[in-house]
Amino acid sequence: MSGPAARVPERDPGLQPERTRLAWRRTTLSGTVVAVLAGKTALAGGASAAGVLACALCCACWLGLLRIAHRRIRELAEAGVPGAVVPRYAGAAALCTVATAVCGAALVLQG
Repeated sequence: MSGPAARVPERDPGLQPERTRLAWRRTTLSGTVVAVLAGKTALAGGASAAGVLACALCCACWLGLLRIAHRRIRELAEAGVPGAVVPRYAGAAALCTVATAVCGAALVLQG
């Protein structure tokens, strides 16, 4: 039996992990920009205790995101066929991203 269902093109397994690595790198670059801007905002016009606390939380979340992203990038580079991301790490990365956004918003509203 031949037809469209019989011919499935072969997938290049090398492209998807590379796109995923690049996406993790873009995410960490975006987080770096947010952390730097949070520090600049916290220190602009005098440092308040709330601003320094929000900046410290933002930087801590950024470091957590860097750790998670570095682990995932390393896993993608080492594995021949990469496995799925561990749900715990995906949840932690999402939490770090949301917490960084909340701290950044707090800094903007405070200033």
